[in-house]
This record gives sequence, C-alpha cells and structure tokens, in this order.
Amino acid sequence: EKQVFQLRAHMYQARSLFAADSSGLSDPFARVFFISQSQCTEVLNETLCPTWDQLLVFDNVELYGEVHEMRDDPPIIVIEIYDQDTVGKADFMGRTFAKPVVKMSDEHYSPPRFPPQLEYYQIYRGNSTAGDLLAAFELLQIGPGGKSDLPPIDGPTDMDRGPILPVPLGIRPVLSKYRVEVSALELQMSVVSLVCRQESLSVADIHNPHPALDNQHTFPSQDLPENELLHPPLNIRVVDCRAFGRYTLVGSHAVSSLRKFIYRPPDKKAQHWNMTG
Repeated sequence: EKQVFQLRAHMYQARSLFAADSSGLSDPFARVFFISQSQCTEVLNETLCPTWDQLLVFDNVELYGEVHEMRDDPPIIVIEIYDQDTVGKADFMGRTFAKPVVKMSDEHYSPPRFPPQLEYYQIYRGNSTAGDLLAAFELLQIGPGGKSDLPPIDGPTDMDRGPILPVPLGIRPVLSKYRVEVSALELQMSVVSLVCRQESLSVADIHNPHPALDNQHTFPSQDLPENELLHPPLNIRVVDCRAFGRYTLVGSHAVSSLRKFIYRPPDKKAQHWNMTG
C-alpha cells in the first residue's frame, strides 16, 4: 500500500571537513537525498566546521510497503558534502548515510523516541574518513487528517535568514557563551590564523623568520553547546605571506577536543557557603 510521509532533516553542523581550497578551508554545503527528492543547505564560507543550523523539510514522500516494515526498516538517507566554487561546479568532499526515526500516524510524538536527538555520522571520502556530520532525521507519516496532524515545528525564528528554518527547540543543543583565548609563544612562519566555528582570528603578521610571541589573543564571544562532546575543533593554519598580497598555506593542525582547556569559574555562592559554613 502507498503511505505518505514528511521527512525532516535537522542539519545542525559538521566538523573536521576536508580542506578543498588552497587556503586550507572550504565553502561547504550539504545535499540531502531521499527517494526521489533532494535539498541543499546554505553555503557557509571559509570554514571546516560549518554550523548550518538548518531544517530541511521533504513533503509528500510516497513509500510503498507494509506499515511495520517502514517503521522498522525505513529507506536510507544519503548526505553528500560539497565545496562551493566561485567558478565551475561544486567539488565533492564526502558522503555519509543515515536512517530516520519513523513515526506512524497512530503513534504519539513523545519521549523516548521523539523528538530525535542529534548524533554524529562519519563522513567518508572514498575509503578515508573526511569529518563528521551532526544531525537528526525523522520520517513522519501523514494520516487521514493531513499535515495538520503532524507535530508543530517549534522555533526559534530568525528573520535575517528568510525562508531558512533553524533546527527546532528540543533538538538543537543548549548553547552557552564561551570566550576563547589563545596564547601564542613561538612561530616559525609569517601568519597564524585560528578558526573556531565560523570565527577567524589572525594571531600574528611578523616577517622575522623566528618571531617570539608572548601575547594573548581572544576570539569574539562564541555560542557553543553546553555538551562538550558537541564542541567544534579549533583549526590552526600557518600561512606564508608572499609579494602582491598573496598567501600560501604552509600547514594546518586541528585541536579536536577543547575539553581539557575549559575553565569554569568557581561558584561564588558555594565559596561563600564554605567560608561561612
């Protein structure tokens, strides 16, 4: 029998993507394929850790088969990551696969299965790993009442993004403000650029072949997930300055986990209680 569904692809972010440009960065976007439909996220410029924070909605997805088979073994979702070039077609960066969590029309949209939780999917480029995708996918059956019976998409809204829907509350991670400070001690090349999420910071522009750096640099305040496992890596690029304003990438490094560097100020109330208790 024919069943009609709506697929919701919650594309939150990716990390440690393949560097497709000579700058050591990429302009990535994701294309999601399901059955005979496909949609793309927006393009984010010059990053290896894009935070798309975008919901892609596939309407009127027609599937044929037994209801229990669809619930237990739904079709595979294919996600491909591309680098957008200013000239020519986009460059393929990697691919991953996912299975959606399926809700039939007679089921309640409630825990523990719903709303679905974000999880990491390993991205592959040939036989090599090429980063991770943080996303969640749900396939919702459209019953006799039509789309009005589907669970609502619960904000937030961002007027600056126009028709782009952000990942709904309940699925998106809880964010907190972080200040990222970097102390640069010694440098063998000309420019060090650090990229955290979509923010970039130039640490030095020094033409001394062996400069000593003892100054501290601070990123603008970053909204990062409270869950440390969801933090993006810190990407470090060393760039050599050439004549006529040209830059050549010398090397790069990614600090994959910031957990051991996190400082949490002591609780003032707890300190006061310890001093007076």
